[in-house]
Amino acid sequence: MKKSTTRREFIKKAGLAAAGISFAPYILPSGRLFAPTGNRSSEHVVMVAFAGGVRQQESVLKRYLDDSQGEPYPGNIMYNMFSGAAPENKIVYGTGTGGLNPIPAILSNSLESQGTVFKEVTALSAGHFGGLNSLVQGSTTTTQGLKQRPINPTIFEYLRRHGGYSATDTWFVGNGIGNSTPLLNHSAHPDYGADYAGNFFAPTVTFSDIGAQFMADAKIYHPENELAPMYKLQTFLDLQFQALTSAGGSIGNSEEEKQNIKAFMEAMYAKVAAGTLDLPPVTDNGDLYTMAFAVEVLKWFKPAFMMVNLSAVDSCHSNFSGYLGSLHRADHAVGHLWNKIQTDIPEMSGQTTLLCTPECGRNLQPNNILDQNEWLSYDHSDANSLRVWTLLAGPSIPAGLSVGSENNPVGLVSDTMMTVADLLGVQPEVQAAGMTASGTTSLLDQL
Repeated sequence: MKKSTTRREFIKKAGLAAAGISFAPYILPSGRLFAPTGNRSSEHVVMVAFAGGVRQQESVLKRYLDDSQGEPYPGNIMYNMFSGAAPENKIVYGTGTGGLNPIPAILSNSLESQGTVFKEVTALSAGHFGGLNSLVQGSTTTTQGLKQRPINPTIFEYLRRHGGYSATDTWFVGNGIGNSTPLLNHSAHPDYGADYAGNFFAPTVTFSDIGAQFMADAKIYHPENELAPMYKLQTFLDLQFQALTSAGGSIGNSEEEKQNIKAFMEAMYAKVAAGTLDLPPVTDNGDLYTMAFAVEVLKWFKPAFMMVNLSAVDSCHSNFSGYLGSLHRADHAVGHLWNKIQTDIPEMSGQTTLLCTPECGRNLQPNNILDQNEWLSYDHSDANSLRVWTLLAGPSIPAGLSVGSENNPVGLVSDTMMTVADLLGVQPEVQAAGMTASGTTSLLDQL
């Protein structure tokens, strides 16, 4: 009989690394729940969500400052992902004083040249919450509030229920625990829910100073002699995870998976302490740190599916220069991810499909906020905010193919989720469930 792990039991008995509450992963029953029914065309799939809003003009269209600040300086600042020459003037997105030094490319050939780019995809929402839900659920539900579980099943639940994947076969590596992020690994749908959830892991919280203070040694506190650190830990949990713990549902865990994830967490703390974490060549923001741990998850578990959430580009609301730097670093993170899959994880090399999609775009016209370079910033609320792109690469993806254009949009953001379902053999079941946005289909069916 499964036992739910309550916060009280956790505080009394063990450190967070063994408990699986929020910033350690959720740990679910091992073993396949049902036999797979579909045909999978990829052994592993990784989805990178560019959360925070990515403008077409500075990303896939490679216009740099030419279509944002009234300065005639185009160029490609995402050259691990897209083909094309980098800007030659007004460099602010790299490292060093003022961002003068672009980060060198990791990949010798861009992912665009290795795979397929859908250049004009339609987002379902101009907002972050609806956009992220459309990537996780394949739909966006207007009646769903912030800090609530998704109403419709997530890709994690579809894979686990219909594909027979175990809990440690499905991972959501989040960039934090704010808003609804830690609630998106499973829905509140009565036919799916916690029993079919994926593991959630927020490394920037787990391995923060305060996370290390409470977790690094997986310390067991004595209930009589060490009340002070117990109460500090309780306060930390109350402040950080109240939205999660009030969301309902008990999540069981097999001893085998529990011990495996605990061993992983202990190994990661050891790597952090020793300075041997597999970091990108440049690691100077949270997205890059998140990607480093995503790579470590891949190395340890070799999951069938992992979703990684990157969000530093959200700085575009008030700092356009910072947004350019974050976009450049998100590209660097993806380059690091793909390079490690191909060179350091032999079980996944040549057997992994990568999908990258922004949750929403950015406005055509700027707001009135100037940054340190006196450049205008951009929000997301107009039709330009519904313009995004999707990049695919992997063994079953045509190389060097471009699909769609500004005058001929092809695909929806929700298609990314359905493409994962297609690649991992559960597309018929997802379609039959009938809970995705109208028109949602696999991008592979649109080639």
